[in-house]
Amino acid sequence: MFTNLIYLAVFFPLIGFILNSFLGRKIKSEKVVGIIGSGAVGLAFLISAFSFFEVLALPVDERTIIVTLFQWMKVANLDISFGYQVDPLSLVMSLIVTGVGLLIHVYSIGYMHGDKGFARFFAYLNLFIFMMMNLILADNFVLLFLGWEGVGLCSYLLIGFWYDRKFEKSTTADAAKKAFIVNRIGDFGFLLGMFLIYMTYGSLKFSEVFLFADKIPVPEITLTLITLFLFIGATGKSAQIPLFVWLPDAMAGPTPVSALIHAATMVTAGVYMVSRCSILFIQAETTMMIIAVIGLATAFIAATIGLVQNDIKKVLAYSTVSQLGFMFLALGVGAFTAGIFHLMTHAFFKALLFLGAGSVIHAMHDEQDIRKMGGLKSIMPKTYWTFLAAALAISGIPPLSGFFSKDEILWKSFADGSSILYVIAITTAMMTAFYIFRLFFLTFEGKRRWSEQLHLHESPSVMTVPLIILGVLSVIGGLIGMPALFVGENGNLFASWLAPVFQPALSKITHYGEHSHTTEFLLMILSAGIAVVSIYLARKFYLQNIRPITSLVNNFTKLYKLLLNKYWIDEVYDLLVVNPIKTASEKFLWKVNDVKIIDGFLNGTAAFFDSGSKFIRKIQNGVAQFYALVMVFGIAIILFILFIF
Repeated sequence: MFTNLIYLAVFFPLIGFILNSFLGRKIKSEKVVGIIGSGAVGLAFLISAFSFFEVLALPVDERTIIVTLFQWMKVANLDISFGYQVDPLSLVMSLIVTGVGLLIHVYSIGYMHGDKGFARFFAYLNLFIFMMMNLILADNFVLLFLGWEGVGLCSYLLIGFWYDRKFEKSTTADAAKKAFIVNRIGDFGFLLGMFLIYMTYGSLKFSEVFLFADKIPVPEITLTLITLFLFIGATGKSAQIPLFVWLPDAMAGPTPVSALIHAATMVTAGVYMVSRCSILFIQAETTMMIIAVIGLATAFIAATIGLVQNDIKKVLAYSTVSQLGFMFLALGVGAFTAGIFHLMTHAFFKALLFLGAGSVIHAMHDEQDIRKMGGLKSIMPKTYWTFLAAALAISGIPPLSGFFSKDEILWKSFADGSSILYVIAITTAMMTAFYIFRLFFLTFEGKRRWSEQLHLHESPSVMTVPLIILGVLSVIGGLIGMPALFVGENGNLFASWLAPVFQPALSKITHYGEHSHTTEFLLMILSAGIAVVSIYLARKFYLQNIRPITSLVNNFTKLYKLLLNKYWIDEVYDLLVVNPIKTASEKFLWKVNDVKIIDGFLNGTAAFFDSGSKFIRKIQNGVAQFYALVMVFGIAIILFILFIF
């Protein structure tokens, strides 16, 4: 019954958006506005949860249900319905989006208290959830694209929510525009992929396209082009090389926005889309290799940048880019379940890290530099302990959630990929544990580096309760995906749940790597050991003896500046792309094309008719004798012409 009502999980947030948009400013109570916004997402979560248990009770081969609301468009052979697909993958995503989204909404009631745009903020959050739910529940590419574009619009609205505030060298409005424009590049690739899918399979419905892709052989070059175009779209939404530059700037928005974008919504879109299209991607070996390489390169580069950043949100932002790279590495080696598993656990601990950072920033009166913090452990114990849980989880300390999901990716990259991929991936994991605990120790431990006049205190319960819930999920959330090494071949509940979705793709893989449980266990110990050593080094360097770090910075100044300035990637983009486009726009499109050609043509046309009308106006002088003379001349000319011809 609830499965057939899944559209309510989509439209409840839309109702919340409408109510807070039109009535929010008239409702003077922040509490009521917050309840409307959070309640709408809470109801969506309940519908998703009930649908999950309903589908769980069904036989495995009956766990895909299409709920069609109405026919959307029909042009020639193109028949698109407004329908939703309820299956194990879309249910996992909807539980993540509405569950984590609900906690972020509740947290926002406390974080945004007193803000003049309180109602507008909740309206935008609800709209974001509505668009994301359309994206993940769509049963066709067109509706997915509607949600795809919708989350892009919402990110623009939310990143630039405080549009007049300064952000780095510009304003938050510029950061919002950057996110919007960069994503349009990826969206163009997505559109090309959709067009090619329709040309190849004659449909845009998932059920038909994926069935045809499974049964009908298609030239490899066609599949490669389709998947490459789709992956370009994914690099935009999920912030991968070369389109990752917008995500760190997304922290220009309020911290709950960062949590929502970085954990539960927009950045997961690319990972979800590639997973949804697994049957297409698995048949394009070149694309799969590119995905693995791009994902790993993104993970590694972002991790190196995270090592030296001093802004608490900037460290977490590059951490998100890096973790998304891990997910794409998993997808690239064909481990789709591992990619979605890490997406889920990452949603728990990354939302917790951002909300914990928000709690710190809230207490520190908007201070975000971790060099000016320290000693917050005793003042903010709830934030401290929950942040510690998330830091341990993302570092890969067993048996927390991040350990199982990240270790699954490391293992798959070794077993189904190559030892080179594994070495780079585990090096990246080592850096992750180091930079997260560098942030943790500088923020919560050691000496206080802030003024006692700030009168710091723990955040209110409306903010700390979501932290505690996310903390619990960060600790135990990975247990549903324990590997076969511990629970047997059929004991991995998460893999069993998603098996029907990915089975068609996995059946296409013709060669598997070695899957020795002994090797897996040894690599698992190595992974955990490296995380422990990284945490120890971070503690040693930043709490007990700062000299080694100072010495490293002094000896490798150029490298340090390179990482601190994010490889100068933004500056390179400005030099090679942004400035040439600006110059061409100004010098040619504006001064030549716009001013001289278009304006010149229009102004010339107006001048022609102006001159003509001035001449004709002289004829209309009101002198009757002149009119009679003209008439005589006219008659004479007509008679002359008749005589001649």
